Amino acid sequence: MTADSTASHPHSPAVTQAVILAGGQGSRLRPYTDDRPKPLVEIPGTGMPILGHQLGWLAAEGVTDVVISCGHLAEVLQEWLDQADLPLAVSTVVETVPLGRGGGLKHAAKALPRPAEPWYATNGDIWTRFSLRDMAAFHHERDAVATLALARPRIPWGAVETDQFGNVLDFIEAPPSPFLINAGLYVFAPGFQELLPDVGDHERTTFPQLARSKRLAGYQLPQGCYWRAIDTAKDLTEAAKELAATAS
Repeated sequence: MTADSTASHPHSPAVTQAVILAGGQGSRLRPYTDDRPKPLVEIPGTGMPILGHQLGWLAAEGVTDVVISCGHLAEVLQEWLDQADLPLAVSTVVETVPLGRGGGLKHAAKALPRPAEPWYATNGDIWTRFSLRDMAAFHHERDAVATLALARPRIPWGAVETDQFGNVLDFIEAPPSPFLINAGLYVFAPGFQELLPDVGDHERTTFPQLARSKRLAGYQLPQGCYWRAIDTAKDLTEAAKELAATAS
């Protein structure tokens, strides 16, 4: 779906605001995160940090306002924002004490400009491209309180296929996982923030409660869609390889 294809979902309200969670320590990405927060780590070969890719993507998907929840080295992120040529309006909120993912999300959501409208949220270490408008329409059609994107990542190890007698049949390099995982991207209905904990992890509190009441939806990312969480130095290397393969 193209960026101007909202006509494909005439009854789905446009989602024009988002929260980015960028408060983590990024300890598994050291030394890259010794002097900057994880979202400011550059994707090799792009000349742009993860956050820059995210803001460009959100703007292309119709988002006009973003609130970034900061923590670790917040002043470095704020300085980058002050100097960057941004495609949308960005504000920041700072966690003076760690609130956890759910608490950080709630803290940032209070700063959204239109509390009566739905909103997106994303972890600050996700690099992806797909139609957020399609995901928002899926969320609206199911009358969900929250919808999470679901990815099927590749297993980082080679797999071995055997038959019932224990004979090795084949070796499969980095096969797709048989399980779907939370891709770290969400659509939330107005008022969702009231269900979030003040401190703690919404994936252990709010989400299970919504799932039991069948108000939590899961949107599978389109087949072939690029998605990667940048957690480690190896992820950066792999992202660079994948980018080079796409460009060639």
